[in-house]
Amino acid sequence: MAKQLRVSGTGRTMAVLLRGRFPQLMLRALSFPWTCQGGVSPGWAGASVPAPTCCASPQGSRSPPRISLAKPTLTTEPIAPPGTQNGVWNEGAAHLCDSGAPPEGHSVCGWCSLLSPSPSGMAEQESLEFGKADFVLLDQVTMEHFMENLKLRFEMGRIYTYIGEVVVSMNPYKQTQLYGKDVIEQYQGRELYERPPHLYAVADAAYKAMKRRAKDTCIVISGESGAGKTEASKYIMQYIAAITNPSQREEVERVKNVLLKSNCVLEAFGNAKTNRNDNSSRFGKYMDINFDFKGDPTGGHINNYLLEKSRILHQQPGERNFHSFYQLLLGTSDAQLASLHLCRDPAAYRFTSEGASNNLLASDQSNFKAVADAMKVIGFSPEEIDSVYKILATILHLGNVSFVAEGDAVEIENRELVSQLAELTSTRPESLLRTLLYRAVATGGGEVIEKGHSAKEANYARDACAKAIYERLFCWIVGRINTVIEVKNYDARLHGKNTVIAVLDIYGFEIFKSNSFEQFCINYCNEKLQQLFIELILRQEQEEYQREGIEWQHIEYFNNQIIVDLVEQPHKGIISILDEACLTGGQVTDAMFLESMNTKLGKHPHYASRKLCTTDKSMEFGRDFRIKHYAGNVTYSVEGFIDKNKDTLFQDFKRLMYNSTDPVLRDMWPEGEVSITEVTKRPLTAATLFKNSMVALVENLASKEPYYVRCIKPNDQKSPLLFDAERCRHQVEYLGLLENVRVRRAGFAYRQPYGRFLLRYKMTCEYTWPNHLMPTDQEATQALINQHGFQDDVAYGHTKLFIRMPQTLFCLEQERAQLIPIIVLLLQKAWRGALARRRCRYLRAIYTIMGYYKRLKVKTYLLELVHRFQAVRSMADYGKSVEWPDPPAVLMQFQENSKLLFRRWRARQIVKNIPPSDMAQIQAKVAAMEVLQGLRKDWGCQRNWGRDYLSSVAENPVMATQFARRVQALKDKVHFGSVLFSCHVRKINRFNKSRDRAILVTDQHLYKLEPKKEYKVMRTLPLSMVTGVSVTSCQDQLVVFHTQTHDDLVICFHKMQPEEDNRVGELVGVLVDHFKTTKRELQVRVSDCIQLSLRGRKRLVAVQTRHELAFPDFGKSRDGFVLYCPRR
Repeated sequence: MAKQLRVSGTGRTMAVLLRGRFPQLMLRALSFPWTCQGGVSPGWAGASVPAPTCCASPQGSRSPPRISLAKPTLTTEPIAPPGTQNGVWNEGAAHLCDSGAPPEGHSVCGWCSLLSPSPSGMAEQESLEFGKADFVLLDQVTMEHFMENLKLRFEMGRIYTYIGEVVVSMNPYKQTQLYGKDVIEQYQGRELYERPPHLYAVADAAYKAMKRRAKDTCIVISGESGAGKTEASKYIMQYIAAITNPSQREEVERVKNVLLKSNCVLEAFGNAKTNRNDNSSRFGKYMDINFDFKGDPTGGHINNYLLEKSRILHQQPGERNFHSFYQLLLGTSDAQLASLHLCRDPAAYRFTSEGASNNLLASDQSNFKAVADAMKVIGFSPEEIDSVYKILATILHLGNVSFVAEGDAVEIENRELVSQLAELTSTRPESLLRTLLYRAVATGGGEVIEKGHSAKEANYARDACAKAIYERLFCWIVGRINTVIEVKNYDARLHGKNTVIAVLDIYGFEIFKSNSFEQFCINYCNEKLQQLFIELILRQEQEEYQREGIEWQHIEYFNNQIIVDLVEQPHKGIISILDEACLTGGQVTDAMFLESMNTKLGKHPHYASRKLCTTDKSMEFGRDFRIKHYAGNVTYSVEGFIDKNKDTLFQDFKRLMYNSTDPVLRDMWPEGEVSITEVTKRPLTAATLFKNSMVALVENLASKEPYYVRCIKPNDQKSPLLFDAERCRHQVEYLGLLENVRVRRAGFAYRQPYGRFLLRYKMTCEYTWPNHLMPTDQEATQALINQHGFQDDVAYGHTKLFIRMPQTLFCLEQERAQLIPIIVLLLQKAWRGALARRRCRYLRAIYTIMGYYKRLKVKTYLLELVHRFQAVRSMADYGKSVEWPDPPAVLMQFQENSKLLFRRWRARQIVKNIPPSDMAQIQAKVAAMEVLQGLRKDWGCQRNWGRDYLSSVAENPVMATQFARRVQALKDKVHFGSVLFSCHVRKINRFNKSRDRAILVTDQHLYKLEPKKEYKVMRTLPLSMVTGVSVTSCQDQLVVFHTQTHDDLVICFHKMQPEEDNRVGELVGVLVDHFKTTKRELQVRVSDCIQLSLRGRKRLVAVQTRHELAFPDFGKSRDGFVLYCPRR
């Protein structure tokens, strides 16, 4: 049965025939891979947004009726679908007309003019006065027009330009305002052509491709030395770190910090100042960044290639060694420098002396601290950092070791360095000395003999050891970083697919005055990368058009496969010839290797030497050969090729370092464990190892979706103003940028199999949603394209649809992004309805069960309550000992109220049995309890209060009669009503004198009496003058009466029967109760340090316990008095 779904809104009404059950149909229809990444206008929930019209509709033409999903009006708040934030859908590409004017016969729609502020589709600041932001938009594709546009943009401060999705980057040689948080926000989630060209745009495109299609991507940064590749890779890393992990997960933040900080450490140990670049990468770096299904980085891995370790020994004029040496010498503390036996002058060491004059960077000192901090953040322990510094110092000292021949033997001229080196490497001095001067050789019979070095051999071994130590140190640092950032405990079944973004920052093409083995390997690497670029960007694209039957103009380009084969072809290539020379027995020289190349490669069009070109005097006979690279001709000197390819290091040095007690140094030399008599396989040569790593790298890059950043160096003077046209032209030619423009102009920006295209965009057409009924996917795709009016901008292949202009795709992405939330809402509506009905049934059943259960619990509780308390009237304690049952949660307040009522009833029962004569004592105790508030634990509430103790014969057997006469005399005189309290006390006055006295408290006065003079009145104090009473929280009997005249009375009860009686609470309770009766207020303070006034003078009185005292007594203190009490 067909159902018609009508969605209400301010837009047009859509009628969609849904066959079968709605939820199952919609779920099947949405089985395409969509994820949410970009940005789209907010307000989709309950708002009205008109469906966009096409960007290139023919004027006056009428398209078939189009699907329109207006925003629905729902009475409930919509559930935000996955991938939304604050109600805004996070996918959708922009829909900007990037190509300038529309095609002939077409007009730019209002939708595009609303989103695109400028005709070019770029931001307003990218107007034509800055040149064309994409070389594809050039009026004529010629080298002159290309260079003119490149120069104009460089001079106007626009260092980035597109060639389709390739970013051309010019090194500005100055700080710019093109980076930072604000700029990142402008590019996050935007499509490539929405914003001006930028590294952030290509980084975001790679990130979105990885996240949308769950496909591994890579960003290949290429260009010659000094073109800005390292800085470009850092900005790409910073962008990826900034846009990921919005939930601030701690582990993800840790990984991001380590990835960012690793750049700082690797630059210090792998970069150096050259004539072309102050921070030139002298190694290749390939970094994989792993992401989880949410697009957050979970780890990574770094591969390093061909560290230029020959730089340790010597550098080109005007250059210097690796940064790490100068940072250590200039940045470390004096104490640490002394512990490493170093001085601050780089000229004092052979390995750094060449770069010491006028070659120090102002940032060396600050960079040392930055690198140390970065190593701590990454996770290097303090011991590991100290070991790194020791290894650097070892290399510096090793370079200063000099050998002198004494007859047939060789000795070390500066022997003091041996002990310093042994200390730094944690080895024995005698072992180190023997390793420097001798070489252990295993004979055929398993016997080991020591062979002394000649001076030349000792110097060679020393230099080889220095290079090897630094290379091992660098590889150890890379490995240590990898152990920290590697993906741990990742299970694809639990965490989803693990995708990767790779960033390749590798050395650029190099042409020096003297080019050796390192430049040969570096330029071979660039040939491989150029071959990959040709394979992916040029050749594959043309071959795909031919395979799909798309008519187009063939573009001629230079294929450098012939140069790659010249270098790496098995048995015939230069590397094979070099390896053959290294494996040949006997003394093989570099000249013999050159002669072998002349014989085997003499007819190769890209190889030349002086012997083959006798008239070319730029090459020296017997030394130089030339390769015609794609970037130009490079002349190489074969001197050192054999030694550098063998990369010989005597096994003695490996065993020495392996036996070090420094764990870091020991870990760098695992092969030192092998016995010298053990037969091992011959190690691969340096060139073969590098070739294998390059082949693996290219295969790895080819398996990913590539994005390119082509870096150009504007001049050799590092000037921010100079544009060297010839220099730039040469780079444009060998990078193949013009051919890239031609291919992009003749080709198509987007292609996709028909099935995948429909899966993504079928909801934008009424003929394909939810499933088309046409014979083939190609016909359904044609219907969708025709409905949008894009038929003039596409071509149909045998299996794929080809779209020429990016804005066509952006228009489809924009409309899809507008429709996806509506579809999600419809799915949510059906699913939420089903969930709500099921939940309603569950709740009804739950509430029914809960109702019966609650009634059962209440009934059980009440019956138990009645059972426990039915006989409390007959109990001696009126039910105080009865334990209350645990109530159900609903009766918690009922039980509290019941307890209150029970306590009041029980109190009434107890009060009814109290004799009237005891009521005054009860009231006084209640008054004491209220004012003391539990601050004094022992206040005598458990005993009977006698009040008038001096009239008691038990308390005052000798003078009770005299006291009675004194009380009667006072009563006759002042006519008081009753005696409230009387007791013997110890008092102290303002003269610091303590005496035995007695106090009498009546309902009118407080009297201080002299017991020895028949209780003569010494002081009379009206109770109306008493403002408060202060006591302590301890068991002492100290009481302070505060008066209005600021002449307080300080007393301590004593001579009591029994002696341990506590009468402080009694006095307080009697006075408070009396004051309440007379409707006056008496302030009671509890403090262990009481402040008082004696004749207006402020004093303090405290209490101390002394074991030797029998009775309490007062003493003088620095700021008042102290009451010394015996321990009870």
